[in-house]
Amino acid sequence: MNIFEQNESAIRSYCRSFPVVFKQAKGAELILRDGERYIDFLAGAGTLNYGHNNPVLKQALIDYIESDGVTHGLDMHTDAKESFLEVFNRVILEPRDMGDCVVQFTGPTGSNSVEAALKLARKVKGRRNIISFTNGFHGVTTGALACTGNQHHRGAAGVTLGDVTRMPFDGYMGDKMNTLAYMDKLLSDPSSGIDHPAAVIVETVQGEGGLNVASADWMRRLERLCRKHDMLLIVDDIQAGCGRTGSFFSFEDMGIKPDMVTLSKSLSGYGLPLAVLVLRKELDQWEPGEHNGTFRGNNHAFITATAAIESFWSDSRFAEDVQRKAKLVRERLQSIVQRQGPNSLRVKGRGLMIGIECPNGEIAASVCSRSFARNLVIETSGAQNQVVKCLCPLTITDEQITTALDILEGAFAGAMAEQINTAAS
Repeated sequence: MNIFEQNESAIRSYCRSFPVVFKQAKGAELILRDGERYIDFLAGAGTLNYGHNNPVLKQALIDYIESDGVTHGLDMHTDAKESFLEVFNRVILEPRDMGDCVVQFTGPTGSNSVEAALKLARKVKGRRNIISFTNGFHGVTTGALACTGNQHHRGAAGVTLGDVTRMPFDGYMGDKMNTLAYMDKLLSDPSSGIDHPAAVIVETVQGEGGLNVASADWMRRLERLCRKHDMLLIVDDIQAGCGRTGSFFSFEDMGIKPDMVTLSKSLSGYGLPLAVLVLRKELDQWEPGEHNGTFRGNNHAFITATAAIESFWSDSRFAEDVQRKAKLVRERLQSIVQRQGPNSLRVKGRGLMIGIECPNGEIAASVCSRSFARNLVIETSGAQNQVVKCLCPLTITDEQITTALDILEGAFAGAMAEQINTAAS
């Protein structure tokens, strides 16, 4: 491990929790040099929804590379981009009543997509202020970071993070507090001190924020509030999208129609960088090249994204299987809670974006460490890193789910017993 400690920046993070060298990966498994296998419940922080080296996507990419297909083309027209746009529109957008949307290729990361959305909202509305929510995470570039709540990330900015007003997310103030009524009151009062926002940006499930879930009713009322106050509704679906919650977009069953949707992570399907901003056509008010970037044309990612959409989203079978697995995982997590800590643990999340909240970050860290010692890669999220988050590939087998959750239960048993012993001493 010396080469990493000597030559790589101290900024590295995930590798500190998993101090081994991975050589290969297949499906839901990561493999060491000596062949030892780990079940992956991190999946590139939600980037590998179709698993590592999915054979269908891999073959499509190999064929394209061997044919000398264009790798990098700025934003020029290519066969690969044409195929992606056609399939994305036909299979994803049109069946979801989003055929009136256009696709903007931003830089290759989710943050790039968020930056484009914020910049365009401000341009369209002629206002600077954006509303974001407590525990939201939208990236760590300056504009996206201003919308992010996490103090650890905000503290590294080195500059003022302004033009954003933070509002309480669904449930943040408890069950009895109507957070949207509070927000409406502030926006309706010209002396509240809240500058008229251009847009609201929201995650339906706050992945990094601790698997906090917005209800469909809350999202519908939020959309109505946006219309009432002439604000654009931006849904950040970077982690919750591409099937993670059981449908391609996380908001499909909520009865809303966002003005913009940010996508990245599993959009390419293969772990290749690709991010887009999906927006209503009338909002596409950019001048040519006004928002630019060298890596807007990752043609390899277009190839794998097209193959993923055609293979997994041309009918309802994949989504139904994800929903079935999500039910299986939720039931098992609930049983872990009942056996290991019914008064102190609770299940949080939606679909296969789910986990268990612990009393504190120390217990959650102990669970993850114990899990890794038994060959399960899993991480935490939340304001205090108190949520053990299960983010497995959507293609994981039932057998792998059972094995992983057996490991997880053993880890919880050990961590909870350790807490009891520590308290007793």
